[in-house]
Amino acid sequence: MTPHILVVEDEDALATLLQYNLDKEGYRVDVCGDGEEALIRIDEKQPDLVVLDWMLPTVSGIEVCRRLRQRPDTRNLPIIMLTARGEETDRIRGLDTGADDYVVKPFSMTEFCARIRAVLRRIRPGLAEDRVRCGDIMIDRVAHRVRRGGKEVHLGPTEFRLLDYFMQHPGRVFSREQLLNAVWGSDVYVETRTVDVHIGRLRRALTKADEDDPIRTVRSAGYSLDL
Repeated sequence: MTPHILVVEDEDALATLLQYNLDKEGYRVDVCGDGEEALIRIDEKQPDLVVLDWMLPTVSGIEVCRRLRQRPDTRNLPIIMLTARGEETDRIRGLDTGADDYVVKPFSMTEFCARIRAVLRRIRPGLAEDRVRCGDIMIDRVAHRVRRGGKEVHLGPTEFRLLDYFMQHPGRVFSREQLLNAVWGSDVYVETRTVDVHIGRLRRALTKADEDDPIRTVRSAGYSLDL
């Protein structure tokens, strides 16, 4: 699944440059210009990584970072702080607040993209690898194949994307709305019960040989992958 990056930057020219280059790198990119809007966007649909300017209107980047680190659902969300504040004390403050990396303006776009790849590999390895294993399930994104216990599992494209998303966040419970946004996209209207249909298909495909059901249903909350 293509990693989703939220760029929070109030300089229009730089925001456009970042969006262009990250699009070119193959990421899905959203942009917003102030800290309050960033928090709302993250509540609505959590990205895989946040590029966060320090100096922002309404709520500063450092405060956005602090709030995200205080919340259980965003505690491990990768954050790269992007700022003109290059003093050592500022770097230390940014990293101590919870940023995973700290990039000072002006910067090399090539190096910046390399830093994003490094953070994703370190914190969300499932987003940076062609083959991902969780328990006895292995997914190959390039060949678009799935195996469980060494045996081939045949999945439709939607079930494949569902499993891929679950394997990026093993053990985490997702609501139907969160799964709709992540797998179908926020700009596509699909009824929430559609998620149940595809979860059922995924379950049947993964348990054909009498294996344990890896999809856990959490009443009134959603689903998770437990292996």
